[in-house]
Amino acid sequence: MKYAYYPGCSAESTARDMHQSTLAVAAALGIEMIEPKGWTCCGATAGHQTDRVLAAALPAANLVKIKDMGLDCVVNCAACYNRMKVANHEIATESEIRSSVCDAIGRDYDGSVKIRHFIEVLLEDIGLEKISSAIKQPLKSLKVACYYGCLLVRPPKVVNFDDPENPKSLDKLVKAAGGEAIEWPYKVECCGGGLSLSRTDVVVNLTDTILGMAKSSGADCIAVSCPMCQVNLDLRQQDIKKETGRDYQIPIVYITQLLGLGLGISSKKLGFNKLMVPASNVLEKVEVSSNG
Repeated sequence: MKYAYYPGCSAESTARDMHQSTLAVAAALGIEMIEPKGWTCCGATAGHQTDRVLAAALPAANLVKIKDMGLDCVVNCAACYNRMKVANHEIATESEIRSSVCDAIGRDYDGSVKIRHFIEVLLEDIGLEKISSAIKQPLKSLKVACYYGCLLVRPPKVVNFDDPENPKSLDKLVKAAGGEAIEWPYKVECCGGGLSLSRTDVVVNLTDTILGMAKSSGADCIAVSCPMCQVNLDLRQQDIKKETGRDYQIPIVYITQLLGLGLGISSKKLGFNKLMVPASNVLEKVEVSSNG
């Protein structure tokens, strides 16, 4: 199986652990990922708040490269995935946007590249049965709160990915790896990703609520597939402790990191050493050495 893999800017900075765990899981399952040559920023999240044409043109500049490759575009960053899906939709349905994007990037693009999240590929192309059979190190009694955030499943008519109010895709992958995906009510609540720098007070309040619910629901960790959600929920635990005294110490891990553990990939190769809140409880439950 071969795909054009768009890593996004955060893959080379704050989300290196997402990037390396994605590639490790893909390799373990026989998925070939090819980065488009000369890919550039998709504009998330600042681009779409600035100019509508810019918001469509930035993803389109990458999608025309992928169209030339003749492959589906696979993305694992929920923000990049969302921006590309929205741009595709607007270019394909609005002639004025398509024309303006053509002027901006110097080439016509019709919005025809199929954009898929890595989770979609795992569920639809690999399948839960094959993933389960490949698990070497079951997640056993690990209780996972799957957190989808705002961008992975919304707007539903555009992304067309899972239920926008009660999604189950991450839960299915956790179960396939032998873990327990707990039921909890905050899986699509906003963490305040777009306000991370401008309104940290709002972000602290939002993340405090999400983390508190996960803790009270019995979660050992929270699984995400969005770099902004991961950074917010991971990093802000320090601020929450300073302001409220609540010390959650809940690891915020990428779904690919959990799958990687189940597939027998070392914790170091999966980037567990890059988390702000250590995932020692996760590694102990799965019986993995923190230096593995």
